[in-house]
Amino acid sequence: MTKKKAFALRIDEDMLKAIEKWAADEFRSTNGQLEWMLNKSLKDAKRSPKKSNPEQE
Repeated sequence: MTKKKAFALRIDEDMLKAIEKWAADEFRSTNGQLEWMLNKSLKDAKRSPKKSNPEQE
């Protein structure tokens, strides 16, 4: 299992509401939606971190 680090995030209230709605529409938690968005952005920019174990995908 991937180790995850907790951190505080300051975000505009309207942006958070939009992300919460998007998450609900996709049946994800807000945290899961943010993680999905970040992973997609990293992948699109070809900056995804290298995986040490290919089975983790």
